[in-house]
Amino acid sequence: RVRQFTISEGHLMCRPDQLEQEFKSCLELAIYMLKTLGLYEDVSYRFSLWDPNDRDKYIGTEEQWNESQGMMRKILDHLEIPYVDGVGEAAFYGPKLDIQIKNVFGKEDTIITIQVDQMLAEKFGMEYVDADGKKKNPNIIHRTSLGCYERTLALLIEKYAGALPMWLMPTQIKVLPISERHHEYAAKVAEQLENAGLRVENDTRNEKIGYKIREAQMQKIPYMLVVGDKEAEEGTVSVRSRKEGDVGALPVAEFLSRALTEVATKAK
Repeated sequence: RVRQFTISEGHLMCRPDQLEQEFKSCLELAIYMLKTLGLYEDVSYRFSLWDPNDRDKYIGTEEQWNESQGMMRKILDHLEIPYVDGVGEAAFYGPKLDIQIKNVFGKEDTIITIQVDQMLAEKFGMEYVDADGKKKNPNIIHRTSLGCYERTLALLIEKYAGALPMWLMPTQIKVLPISERHHEYAAKVAEQLENAGLRVENDTRNEKIGYKIREAQMQKIPYMLVVGDKEAEEGTVSVRSRKEGDVGALPVAEFLSRALTEVATKAK
């Protein structure tokens, strides 16, 4: 459980004839975010409906709910969304598409939701003038693109067991000078990488290089750059990768290009 929920929620007001395209755009945004994070393969869809036997939970009439749910089911079927029904899971003002995900214990949570609301616009006095010159209440889509940040971060930490893709890691690279006389060169390497936008730590502690490497491995740092006499003389870094192990010596510019490509492509 978390101490707070931080969520970026959008509210789209639209005419009935705009609803399907706007809903589709919301869904495409959610899918893009999930695929980028590597979570899409773990999700399923739930069409959350009202429970007509528990009327106290909801506003609106049965006719309004039937219309709203019928319209949304038509949209989902047209978009070929493979959903299951969830009776009693609707918001108090309307049905919704819940994108569900299971954590490492198999418990299912909602990570992203897209809701169709035909009720609240009237209550808030929201109106637009339609093509026929009459005032009408718009449909509202309530949507998130990434869900609750805290829950999504917890799912990412669980999924990757702390070994987040390089573009997501708080520390992407550790520069590991072998001894104090290599600190100056290590600082230059770290500065060059930082100036290119990478997140770097320069480990200048008075510890043996084997200890520094093991600690960085335990922290699941994507890249460790060992620098000693040879590297300082030749303008290279000895690269150790979290995925590939010992890569060998590379010119700093070549490693930088490799690292920036990995970040830009959001490689897993």
